[in-house]
Amino acid sequence: MISRRTFLSMLLASICACIGWFNFTPEVYALGGKQPALNQPAPEFTLPTNNDDGKVSLSNYQGKWVVLYFYPKDFTSGCTLEARRFQQDLLKYIERNVQILGVSADDIDSHAQFCDSEGLKFPLLADTDGAVSKAYGSWMGFVSLRHTYIIDPDGILREKFLGVRPAIHSQQVLARLDELQSADS
Repeated sequence: MISRRTFLSMLLASICACIGWFNFTPEVYALGGKQPALNQPAPEFTLPTNNDDGKVSLSNYQGKWVVLYFYPKDFTSGCTLEARRFQQDLLKYIERNVQILGVSADDIDSHAQFCDSEGLKFPLLADTDGAVSKAYGSWMGFVSLRHTYIIDPDGILREKFLGVRPAIHSQQVLARLDELQSADS
């Protein structure tokens, strides 16, 4: 017999999968809310972080590419896999002048523990009230959805990934960065 919590989790996952599979909503209104427009300035933000800087703003990274990825929860299987893949490829991102920023509704203490346990060397940002997740159309009730955005050195949103598969996502982002950066050359 399955627990009530397991049943509700399975039910929610099934509903989300059905919505995604049937794709009833246009991309501009993807699951999670209205998506920011490509080739327009990315929504600015300032959030607390687990690293020594205390707070991070998008404007801190003018002149660098930014991979801004939203995820539901520290220490869950998919989120851990996704973070590990970004960490595994971190040198490739650094070579491309890219800063990775992870965002979830977890607090900075949770982020610090998650970074320590997984050896993550990039900032995780605490969007505890969901305001930034909402600005990026990546908020569902009480968690951030698994969405990723590529922002160019001028702060322009250049790409978004809404159907993220954690195991291969970092490689997809790197491939798209290569395309975007070669087009800008």
